Amino acid sequence: MREFLHNVWIIAKREFMGYFATPIAIVFLIIFVALTGAFAFYIGAFFERGQAELSAFFVYHPWLYLLLVPAIGMRLWAEERKSGTIELLMTLPISPWEAILGKFLAAWAFIGLALVLTFPMWITVNVLGQPDNGVILASYLGSFLMAGAYLAIASCISALTKNQVIAFIVAATVCFLLVMSGLELVQNLFRGWAPASVVSAIASLSFLSNFESITKGIVDLPAIVLYLSLIVFALFANKIVIDLRKAA
Repeated sequence: MREFLHNVWIIAKREFMGYFATPIAIVFLIIFVALTGAFAFYIGAFFERGQAELSAFFVYHPWLYLLLVPAIGMRLWAEERKSGTIELLMTLPISPWEAILGKFLAAWAFIGLALVLTFPMWITVNVLGQPDNGVILASYLGSFLMAGAYLAIASCISALTKNQVIAFIVAATVCFLLVMSGLELVQNLFRGWAPASVVSAIASLSFLSNFESITKGIVDLPAIVLYLSLIVFALFANKIVIDLRKAA
């Protein structure tokens, strides 16, 4: 187990530092912080609300992640396949799980860094009033877990293709379907022919509704279980894809 964790750490560290080998990482961080602030202040009418809370900040995270997280995840394996380095990676004395977890954790940590850099929003709302910091902390946790679910899906899809653009489009589409699954319009498409249990199951997969419950200060266990389950399932599917590629 110690060797396993050590190898995961080495890979994660290498991948994380690799993001900063080019200016792309800095550009992404700037874009993320700028967009979250712009959506909160201009579209979410942060000051006009006259309330010391960050709901206007968090409400747009599911939509921002639709573009930004697949953009990070698309390169995890597609780039390896395109350059042919995946064969070299599979010949190293590491297991597929170590490579998968190392790459995933590095990308997830990078997204976490982007979230941390939005801390001036938290400071601002505390200067302007007396917010419920417990709700804000829960919202940050929910946002981080939701981003992890997006990323795990993007990582799995990235392993299926050599083309990063295709990986991005497919991952964004799958995540979009999961975001929209809780809307009444989508559920009405199934109510006419599907059993109520199926409709309920589809609605329960919604990233949007589950995240909204967390941002209200409710540390909703089903929402957390959903995000963690999707991460585990997507990474397991990622492992199957990598094993098939290795066998080929």
